[in-house]
Amino acid sequence: MGFLDDAKEKLTNLAGEHPDKVEEFSDKGLDGAADRANDLTGGKYGDQIQQGRDAADERIGE
Repeated sequence: MGFLDDAKEKLTNLAGEHPDKVEEFSDKGLDGAADRANDLTGGKYGDQIQQGRDAADERIGE
């Protein structure tokens, strides 16, 4: 196994042990990205950005 395979396995195990922390960090990251996108577009695409943020959150939660 290579370095990246080992890292992936460790992160997968860690995420399985602390799903609440994974959700917290992913929500924080998605919110930040959505806020930044809204800032850059002047809020013009707010609904679409929110839909994308919500879809990404659903996929991460699987």
